[in-house]
Amino acid sequence: MKMEELQERTQEELLHIVDELYQEQFNLKFQMATRQLTDTSRLRQVRRDIARAKT
Repeated sequence: MKMEELQERTQEELLHIVDELYQEQFNLKFQMATRQLTDTSRLRQVRRDIARAKT
C-alpha cells in the first residue's frame, strides 16, 4: 500500500485497514507454522504496511 493512498483515508478507514492487516498477518503466521505458506515475503510486506498505516 502506497503512502499517497493512506494519506487520502480518514482515521476510521485507517483503523479498519490496520485491523484487516493484523488479521492477514495472523493468518500468514498460522500458514507458516503449518508449512502452507509459499510466499514468505508477504509477511514482511504486511508488517511494513501496518507500520505505514500507523504512522
